[in-house]
Amino acid sequence: MEERPVPVAQLPAVRKASIVLISLGQELSANVLKHLNRDEIEMLTLEIARIKHVSPDLRDAVLAEFSQMIVAQECIIEGGIEYAQGVLQQALGKETASEIISRLVTMLQVQPFDSVKSVDPTQLLQLLQNEHPQTIALVLAHLPPETSAMVLSGLPQKLQAQVAIRIVGMDRASPEVVREVEGILQARITATGTQDFDKAGGPSALADILNRADRSTERAILDDLMENSPEIAEEVKKRLFVFEDIITLGRRDIQLVLREVDGKDLALALKGAPENVRNVIYENMSERAAQSLREEMEFMGAVRLRDVEAAQQKIVSVIRALEEAGEVVISRGEENETII
Repeated sequence: MEERPVPVAQLPAVRKASIVLISLGQELSANVLKHLNRDEIEMLTLEIARIKHVSPDLRDAVLAEFSQMIVAQECIIEGGIEYAQGVLQQALGKETASEIISRLVTMLQVQPFDSVKSVDPTQLLQLLQNEHPQTIALVLAHLPPETSAMVLSGLPQKLQAQVAIRIVGMDRASPEVVREVEGILQARITATGTQDFDKAGGPSALADILNRADRSTERAILDDLMENSPEIAEEVKKRLFVFEDIITLGRRDIQLVLREVDGKDLALALKGAPENVRNVIYENMSERAAQSLREEMEFMGAVRLRDVEAAQQKIVSVIRALEEAGEVVISRGEENETII
């Protein structure tokens, strides 16, 4: 999908953040992702997977805005909003400076119930349905209309009317009350989050994302999952296709892959592969080609792990492209299909 010529200011924040990460490259992006929470990582990984092409003009415009926002934020921290606006006006002009400061101030302001806006509406309904109508109304009044509509429609009819009346009659809510209700709600979400993640098919969804991400991102996310939710991590791993899984492909599929990949990439990828993987590759090549591959690997000498992983990722990308084209069949951990 090619990027449409939409003004950068109108692009969703997650799209701009994804373009910045793509521009940084795999290694730097992986380091950035390590500092984000799981929800943010999943959201960005999915968005990156959706982007197939970024035009140079769009990339430059997004990076320019990103740079300006960093400068503005540093100026605000150093001397406040007025100081930041003065610095930016001298550098960029009054109009551009005002736009940047306005967007940055909006971003820095924490909106009520921001911490629960990304929660699935079904889960919110379960958490709210036994609360007092006034509490439900307070929460729904601060959520996106689409989310509130889904929660409201799931309530009993009598309770729907009570909540609706209170939303209409609501003017302003005490910040202390809002913070208290949000804190209680967030605590309940945290307490039930792992359960709902598994019930909602989270492992399959996350595996689908990671199957389209680079190896560094995949490893960072799986390491975090192993530390916090080892059971879920194992479920995700079952659904992933990694380089070593090439041995699960049929002989015809392996031979097709070998015809499509670059010989140097294959040699580099096999430098870090287990012996059983190497043997399967050799068995699907002619004796002469296998010997040539062994010599290429020996000639390389010592190689860096990140170079090996990059080569393996290239081959995995070829396999996934062939799967999407219907040329090869990949067995998934959660599937039980008969191929005829």
